[in-house]
Amino acid sequence: MTLSEKFQKYITDHSLVTKENRIILTVSGGVDSMVMMHLFVEAGYKVGVAHCNFCLRGEESEEDEILVANEAERLGVPHYNRRFDTKGEMAQTGESVQMAARRLRYAWFDELCVDEGYDTIAVAHHADDSIETFFINLLRGTGLKGLTGISVINGKVIRPLLFASRHEIKEYAKSRRIPFREDSSNRSTKYLRNKIRLGIVPRLREIVPQFTTTMCSNIDRLTETQHFITYAIEKIARDAVENVGREDIIHPDKIDSGFPLRFVIYELMSQNYGFRGDVVDSLYDALKNNATGKRFYAKDWVAYIDRGRIVISRIDEDDECEVAVNLAKTKVHCGGSVLYLEKKDIDTIESLIVPEHIALLDLDTLTEPLTLRKWREGDRFMPLGMMEEKKVSDFLIDAKVSMAEKKRQFVLTSGDRIVWLVGQRIDNRHKITSKTENVLRITKETL
Repeated sequence: MTLSEKFQKYITDHSLVTKENRIILTVSGGVDSMVMMHLFVEAGYKVGVAHCNFCLRGEESEEDEILVANEAERLGVPHYNRRFDTKGEMAQTGESVQMAARRLRYAWFDELCVDEGYDTIAVAHHADDSIETFFINLLRGTGLKGLTGISVINGKVIRPLLFASRHEIKEYAKSRRIPFREDSSNRSTKYLRNKIRLGIVPRLREIVPQFTTTMCSNIDRLTETQHFITYAIEKIARDAVENVGREDIIHPDKIDSGFPLRFVIYELMSQNYGFRGDVVDSLYDALKNNATGKRFYAKDWVAYIDRGRIVISRIDEDDECEVAVNLAKTKVHCGGSVLYLEKKDIDTIESLIVPEHIALLDLDTLTEPLTLRKWREGDRFMPLGMMEEKKVSDFLIDAKVSMAEKKRQFVLTSGDRIVWLVGQRIDNRHKITSKTENVLRITKETL
């Protein structure tokens, strides 16, 4: 069966689109999306092409834009292009480049659907992308749901190439002489995905020649398992979760004693409220020890233990979301972000110049436990490079932080002192100096 035939069969088997749908194709200029464009056009679907120029790679970005425009014109399909000030967005939001680019492009795709009358957004993720996502989530400890790879359908978004390997797609491009461009950043081991793609996967493929096929089968089985679990958790929730006013209450005693309680509570809290695995683990330990008072946070929800029950409610606007930061752990959740903690020897620090979402702190100047909370009126700190304290409110005004972002601004404190205005600036008194021996490196990553 040819790739074209597999493509049509995959669309039909998964009911992705019909010939009546209008589909916006997200085309970067790379081999995957260029092949996807040709497959859709050759199959006779109604398509338009959307290209994002994130203005991050200089001349390379310009050449990508030109290639996609020329090929879309040659194929006779509508073409849309947008340039983004990605670095400016990162500076304003504190997001990583991947998160900023993702938010910008999907907002524009949704806008195109409304303005130009498209029904569906097609993205060119393939089988190897899904496998890499499996390993990324495995390493991050996201639970079973994260091991189901990339979903075929997510709202308006479809992924019609998930059946195909990277090798199949490249061979098809060569045989059809489809032009494409290689993104030089794909060869960098700076990003976790590339480390997996270039380092781990080739080794595994040496051990298991049919690695891609085997992993796709594994992911399919895990996906079916997750569907079963989702259905089962919905049934359990009907008996074990009670809504009382603004609160949801989980009654562990109403969960069948034959079920693994920790797992069921994790699924209830992650599936319905977005709590992360490590947070649920801490909450479960508090439940077993009947430890009341401590609060556990997700992005929009807060939970606590009360008389053997788990009480969950929306986070109040005046809730400071205060949590203790244990430096023995590697991460802590911070609103809609996660902070990754690394203790490092000064000799391993290659450069003191880092973006604002990374903090390099002299570990020996810190007193544990550290505390993470929202900033409050009256907070002061000494911004890096200054010799006098400044009000946090004034700093945020000068940095042109939006009102919405101010409400989500966190600080990291040691004792009574702010050591990092998270994602903005460290305190000058905790910077690395010639006397520094041990470093705490913290990376903020928006979820």
